[in-house]
Amino acid sequence: MTEDITSLRVQVHGFVQGVGFRDYLIISAQQQMLDGWVRNRADGTVEALVSGPTKAVEAFVSSATRGPAGARVSAVDLHNSEPPAEKGFHRRPSL
Repeated sequence: MTEDITSLRVQVHGFVQGVGFRDYLIISAQQQMLDGWVRNRADGTVEALVSGPTKAVEAFVSSATRGPAGARVSAVDLHNSEPPAEKGFHRRPSL
């Protein structure tokens, strides 16, 4: 039996920059053994691509809706995506 793999583009809105949000998501992704990346965007959002077993991706999205202490998440947009080319979870330069 193979596990279902889910790949999502996640965009987090609210007060999410300058509060350790990317590090928080990196830790969450690594705990769930997910692949993908995270970066800040010029519009003030945090964007991530996450891929892995569906239940692990759901746990990551749940983390993204909470965020670290000091963050205030107002919305999380989810879009189906292609899985990332590289394995592991990485910080990307801000866009």
